[in-house]
Amino acid sequence: VQETCTFTHIVHNACTIVNMKNEIGENIKALRKLNGKTQGELAEVLGGKKSLVSNYENGYSMPDIYTLVKIADYFDVSLDELVGRK
Repeated sequence: VQETCTFTHIVHNACTIVNMKNEIGENIKALRKLNGKTQGELAEVLGGKKSLVSNYENGYSMPDIYTLVKIADYFDVSLDELVGRK
């Protein structure tokens, strides 16, 4: 029986490798994919362009606290989960 990965599994049980350098970006990407959303769809919620989300996911920029709250609310996770705190 194959285990289904949930976000908690992705972050805490290494269903996907989380790069410590860009853990927040990797978590955003994992949540987005887990929920079947495109970068463009998430960017629309955040009031930006697709490149905004791409930059977060690739570690070129970091979302501010207000954006982190929006992302956490959108995916229905805590800020601690989003930033990789256990």
